[in-house]
Amino acid sequence: FWTDVSEEAIKQTYINQTGNVVQNVIISGLVSPDGLACDWIGKKLYWTDSETNRIEVANLNGTSRKVLFWQDLDQPRAIALDPAHGYMYWTDWGETPRIERAGMDSSTRKIIVDSDIYWPNGLTIDLDEQKLYWADAKLSFIHRANLDGSFRQKVVEGSLTHPFALTLSGDTLYWTDWQTRSIHACNKRTGEKRREILSALYSPMDIQVLSPDRQPYFHTPCEENNGGCSHLCLLSPRDPFYSCACPTGVQLEDDGRTCKSGAEEVLLLARRTDLRRISLDMPDFTDIILQIDNIRHAIAIDYDPVEGYIYWTDDDVRAIRRAYLDGSGAQTLVTTEINHPDGIAVDWVARNLYWTDTGTDRIEVTRLNGTSRKILISENLDEPRAIVLNPVMGYMYWTDWGESPKIECAYLDGSERRVLVNTSLGWPNGLALDLEKDKLYWGDAKTDKIEVINVDGTMRKTLLEDKLPHIFGFTLLGDYIYWTDWQRRSIERVHKIKASRDIIIDQLPDLMGLKATSVTKVFGTNSCAENNGGCSHLCFFTPQETRCACPIGLELLSDMKTCIIPEAFLVFTSRAAIHRISLETNNNDVAIPLTGVKEASALDFDVSDNRIYWTDVSLKTISRAFMNGSSVEHVIEFGLDYPEGMAVDWMGKNLYWADTGTNRIEVARLDGQYRQVLVWKDLDNPRSLALDPTKGYMYWTEWGGKPRIVRAYMDGTNSITLVDKVGRANDLTIDYADQRLYWTDLDTSMIESSNMLGQEREIIADDLPHPFGLTQYSDYIYWTDWNLHSIERADKTSGKNRTLIQGHLDFVMDILVFHSSRQDGLNDCVQNNGHCGHLCLAIPNGFRCGCAAHYTLDPNSRNCSSPASFLLFSQKSAISRMIPDDQQSPDIILPMHGLRNVKAIDYDPLDKFIYWVDGRQNIIKRAKDDGTQASLHGPFTVMSTPNQSQNPEKQPHDLSIDIYSHTLYWTCEATNSVNVHRLNGESIGMVLRGDHDKPRAIVVNAERGYMYFTNMQERAPKIERAALDGTEREVLFTTGLIRPVALVIDNKLGKLFWVDADLKRIESCDLSGANRVTLEDSNILQPMGLTVLGNHLYWIDRQQQMIERVEKMNGYKRTRIQGRIAHLTGIHAVEELDMEEFSVHPCSRNNGGCSHICIAKGDGTPRCSCPEHLVLLQNLLTCGEPPTCSPDQFTCATGEIDCIPMAWRCDGFPECDDQSDEDNCPICSASQFQCEKGQCIDAHLRCNGEIDCQDKSDEADCDS
Repeated sequence: FWTDVSEEAIKQTYINQTGNVVQNVIISGLVSPDGLACDWIGKKLYWTDSETNRIEVANLNGTSRKVLFWQDLDQPRAIALDPAHGYMYWTDWGETPRIERAGMDSSTRKIIVDSDIYWPNGLTIDLDEQKLYWADAKLSFIHRANLDGSFRQKVVEGSLTHPFALTLSGDTLYWTDWQTRSIHACNKRTGEKRREILSALYSPMDIQVLSPDRQPYFHTPCEENNGGCSHLCLLSPRDPFYSCACPTGVQLEDDGRTCKSGAEEVLLLARRTDLRRISLDMPDFTDIILQIDNIRHAIAIDYDPVEGYIYWTDDDVRAIRRAYLDGSGAQTLVTTEINHPDGIAVDWVARNLYWTDTGTDRIEVTRLNGTSRKILISENLDEPRAIVLNPVMGYMYWTDWGESPKIECAYLDGSERRVLVNTSLGWPNGLALDLEKDKLYWGDAKTDKIEVINVDGTMRKTLLEDKLPHIFGFTLLGDYIYWTDWQRRSIERVHKIKASRDIIIDQLPDLMGLKATSVTKVFGTNSCAENNGGCSHLCFFTPQETRCACPIGLELLSDMKTCIIPEAFLVFTSRAAIHRISLETNNNDVAIPLTGVKEASALDFDVSDNRIYWTDVSLKTISRAFMNGSSVEHVIEFGLDYPEGMAVDWMGKNLYWADTGTNRIEVARLDGQYRQVLVWKDLDNPRSLALDPTKGYMYWTEWGGKPRIVRAYMDGTNSITLVDKVGRANDLTIDYADQRLYWTDLDTSMIESSNMLGQEREIIADDLPHPFGLTQYSDYIYWTDWNLHSIERADKTSGKNRTLIQGHLDFVMDILVFHSSRQDGLNDCVQNNGHCGHLCLAIPNGFRCGCAAHYTLDPNSRNCSSPASFLLFSQKSAISRMIPDDQQSPDIILPMHGLRNVKAIDYDPLDKFIYWVDGRQNIIKRAKDDGTQASLHGPFTVMSTPNQSQNPEKQPHDLSIDIYSHTLYWTCEATNSVNVHRLNGESIGMVLRGDHDKPRAIVVNAERGYMYFTNMQERAPKIERAALDGTEREVLFTTGLIRPVALVIDNKLGKLFWVDADLKRIESCDLSGANRVTLEDSNILQPMGLTVLGNHLYWIDRQQQMIERVEKMNGYKRTRIQGRIAHLTGIHAVEELDMEEFSVHPCSRNNGGCSHICIAKGDGTPRCSCPEHLVLLQNLLTCGEPPTCSPDQFTCATGEIDCIPMAWRCDGFPECDDQSDEDNCPICSASQFQCEKGQCIDAHLRCNGEIDCQDKSDEADCDS
């Protein structure tokens, strides 16, 4: 047997084994097992652990492990046994070094040596002579003494370096020495005959002599029948010379022989990455780690004494799990909609599991096996943490450490909620119930107190208020309260009456939840214990009665015990909540647990997907979720103002909505894709919307100056007024079976009906105070009344037989019946989306394929093409697209996230990316028109430090794209420079900067290789032109300018246009600067941007909130294109790209072969150039670091050597590392002689008796 301190284990193998030596781990989970001894008689292993400071014993196979000593040990090391007399001996080299002895059953412990001792390392017993030998590594000696420590003698003195372990055989002592790395020996009595047995050992540790003499046999009482002991029979020095013992934490029965089946009371402990149990039956409080995988951040913990499961929450894997007390049988119970489950509680009577979640801010319950989940409390919870239950009285209690900390209680079903404590609280982390005394204890990590109160909220007292730096876990059992402390890293307990306290475990980091419990003893019962109280799913015992309840999605039958999946239920929106009421059972009004609803308005559903859809007029979004409240997601987030009408086309899987703010009716796929505006002309406050996809019609009501009800095809065409003599008609509803329309009239407070053409009108009810929402199902109509705060129903034809469904409801906006019969039928869009690429829109007797806004339907197919020419305009936090003169679609906001302070925009028609300057982060970003980044690195940026909110060294002002080179030019306000980036985000460098330059607006004319920019120097603004590499700078204009803010080029026309914000005038000139003319200078207030599309010049006026245009040739026909657009910041036109023209541009293929900048020359060839910090190399394609060589030197292309004298070039001897001085050498002219190795010299130097060639070849062969 041996200990392995790095594997933290005790291992075993067999001696003289042939073949592979098998190592068996006997004991694992040790920390530093420094000493080991084998009881060869009682067949036991004894060992010391200098980290946990314990001495333990176990059977030779590792079973029945028991802690013998755990107190007054500092650094126990060597251990030796004398089984014949029942004694064990050990050394301790801690603060007070000593040698101790005790009975092998842990009795009669006594210090036998404590003077003249420092580092007692080795220890061995001479069984024949009954002597104890030990080595001291600091004092450098080996001593011996009688076994009681008396008659101490020196054996070896003074000359030892670092003895570690010691053993003997016959008359010889053997020991290992760390410093000499050897095994030494000497006579055991005199210390003479010292010799080295074996040297050059790497790290000699323990040493034993294998010999029968060292382990003589004798009879002990443990041999027969294990001494009558059920577990451990340990030898003892006292009569009857043995005692029975039990594994750690387990008590002996009164017979003194039999062990109890296990610990009866335990402390269960959640650490961040493991769970532990500590027996409270025995005083050693040894913590045992449970063998459970994948614990990443355990927090709360509880226990069920009936089945013996531990339950815990894990904040990292976001789950609730359970396992048996020994760690076996681990299961994951709940994983969905779990964010930060901080508290957990077992109802051991009704077999339910409760938990708190500070992420979802809810208290929920399931059965103990994780089924039948239900939300009990979801309102007014801020940071719910600890939770405890009283199944005997029917109450639950929880703490909330949010803004206003409190301790609350409620019935076990969440009803009758009330606040118990809400004063003088900080972070009430821990909570514990004393069921026998009806007291509630809590620990507060901010006030650093443990307090107690009666369960009815009276008699608040402080139990403890010192040295409690940060209480977290908290639990009560019997007379003690136990808690974990994050700062002290300890578990302590306090007597609940005497207030005396003691430490259970010290210095254990990452302590979380804690549960003290009886392992099998169960306290109390209630009527849920019998047959689950007769309930089919959840049973809640409350002070008033036993209540059955259902998980989300199920409803109670009238027997009040059985849950069924309801066929039909009412769903309605009420401000920040959406509720459901089953129509078949009498269980009323359950809030669907949705997150993030602010002011829900319109509502619809898709039965096939079991989802609901709703509009939120406060968040200005349309969202969806499953009926159980899970998977909430926004479907439409942009360009909504007041979406008060909405309907699901369940056949085409489309979503229709009406917006009274934007005056539009729009459609998109159910996931929000392919959005298109269907109706936007002649609409006056469209409000309620209803669809009949089988017939291909949609119906809506308008609330404008002349309220009416309108019908159109579902593609938005062929609209006709059905009803015009009507008030504000709300919640238009179709009775599909009887083909009738129903609505409430808010101006007459009536409920009316007509046939599908608006004729045969009938009043269904005219005596209602304020009917608002309305729906129809089967033979009934259901409506809400704002004055009566109610939902009622009546016969749909007569309005008779009225029944109150629900009262006490505030401002129910929309109401509908969720049932499959409301979504029956067939049309051509059901199969394969009608083979349409984007939208399949139903029309009478057929369908039409539709496209996302501005996309066009391909003539002979059903697919859609993206728009080729259009305008983009930006507002502070939005980018919109419009196609002027387009009768099919108005302007639309593009669904692009994270727009903050957009300052300038551009577009790359090749990859179809929009680029913009983000003035808040000072970066340039890009995205597709559907909002996707479509690049691996997220938004493309021109920024070096992505974490700063302000980026002072870079401040982009304007940008312009060179589509041929795939580069982006931008001006920087911080460095007053023009810079170039590749479109993939790589920086090329700076191309223009001067001492007084302030380049701002910029436009690239890549067709001709130029860029134009405004230079806003103090009091002398200019418009300049330069080549794309910043060379060939020329000033076009210095006069007639005050604040030119935008430039645009029309390359085909050969014109430059600009607008001056202070002169309030738009001008143009030729690309050379000639023929300057003013196009427009009246009634322009705050021009911001300028662009050319087709025959027109467009500009935006921020103060007048509009986009205007004139004919670009002459400035005629000024018209306003779009008005009422706030915070306009930029405009950019995109023309259709002519791919033939594109491909003949010299830079369009592979950047013209250039490594950095490619400039088109007038003759149609490329010129390569470089940013300021690089120079063009000799191949005229590649940029490199500028050389440092003088004119009379040659520059080597690469390598360590940079410059060599020019005379060495082509002298036949390579001096450059890369031999580039001998590359491309010239052939000598007629008046020269060429040396063998290529050097040229004047011809008359040949054979002149002096050597001129470096290779001496000019004086060779002179005779011939």
